[in-house]
Amino acid sequence: MLTSYQTFIETQVPKEKLIISRTNLSGIITYANEVFAEISGYSIEELVGQPHNIVRHPDMPKSVFENLWATIKKEEIWKGYVKNLRSDGGYYWVYAEVSGVYRDGKLIEYKSLRSPVDTSVKILFQEKYDDLRAQEEGVMRIVSNISVDTVAKIKNLAKQEGKNEDQIITEILEDSLF
Repeated sequence: MLTSYQTFIETQVPKEKLIISRTNLSGIITYANEVFAEISGYSIEELVGQPHNIVRHPDMPKSVFENLWATIKKEEIWKGYVKNLRSDGGYYWVYAEVSGVYRDGKLIEYKSLRSPVDTSVKILFQEKYDDLRAQEEGVMRIVSNISVDTVAKIKNLAKQEGKNEDQIITEILEDSLF
């Protein structure tokens, strides 16, 4: 359960900046430029050695990344729009191009070049991705205001049951609706 206002804060990728990263063939970050660190809210040291999905936003459908991996494993270039998660819970949108890096004709790693996205495209893809997640995963993004006391009760119940807050909310909603 995200209770921070940060989840609604978008970081804009400056028009003159390019986010660059490289990963090994398993998706572990081997290089991150300063722009990637700045926009994602992580330091370069925090990024390198982590799976690239450290910045995967929960609004992104799994099928987008399944398509990305299928494409790059065929040694083709993947291009698409991605909503990423910042370290503080905020987000940023990018247009990404992911392709192979070769040495002596052999694929040795992947590189990703990411650039800013216009607002109209962000809106279009947010709607598209919301629909995809509903179809593919049976989940929808909602925003709700609940009392501080209720949040405390949910957190306490989650702690008691060894679950996260989202699991508790889902159980409560499913029990009360059916």
